[in-house]
Amino acid sequence: MDLYAVQRWIYATLTGHLTAFADTRNWAALASVMPLGVVFGAVHALTPGHGKSVLASYLIGSRLAALQSLAVAGALALTHVGSAVILALLAAPLVSRTLGSGVGRAPALEFLSWGLLAVIGLWLLVRALRGRAHAHHEGLMVGVVAGLIPCPLTLFVMLYSLAHGVPVAGLTFAFAMLAGITLTLAAVALAAVLGREGVMYFLQRHGGSIARLSRALDALSGLLLLVIAVVEMLGLAGGRAPPFALPS
Repeated sequence: MDLYAVQRWIYATLTGHLTAFADTRNWAALASVMPLGVVFGAVHALTPGHGKSVLASYLIGSRLAALQSLAVAGALALTHVGSAVILALLAAPLVSRTLGSGVGRAPALEFLSWGLLAVIGLWLLVRALRGRAHAHHEGLMVGVVAGLIPCPLTLFVMLYSLAHGVPVAGLTFAFAMLAGITLTLAAVALAAVLGREGVMYFLQRHGGSIARLSRALDALSGLLLLVIAVVEMLGLAGGRAPPFALPS
């Protein structure tokens, strides 16, 4: 079974649980499926989108330690889910008309996020060519900007729960899915940092220049962010689902 088939099952299962809770208001039953919400969030985050490519691209060229990379992943996950929750709550008066019509996408926010990431990528590239050092708290900024693209599953759950008069259930599921998404992004962050450190260690053992490699990785990081952001913005401008994004 591929990830998209799993995702369709996730949407159907969540819809069923939210509908059942709207009918029964059985909090015990809702609480019993919260661990499933964590699993859903983790699996959902494996599908294209969710900032994995941005996170890995940035951390490859950064000098952040493993613990700091987890903070970046956490900031990305929190903003990713939080922006979807806020967007859904602000759109509450339009829920009945919005549900089922493009649910899970917020093109304006997506375009803003990718535009800012393109600027960050260009800045990283120029800085690497000039040999400048990394700025303090830069990673958290990248995480927050990448997370401005709302999580489509969270947006769907929130809109569906609002439409059925059970916003608290939607928020509960959103919290559970945040935990799962954070786990997946944390794994990506650790893999990127450990991979970078492995390359550094190998070159150091064989007499390579760590300073030159750091600048090269920093430049690669900026270039990857810039390319990904431009491709995404072109996709949004063309009115089609971008290759790195989750289809609605």
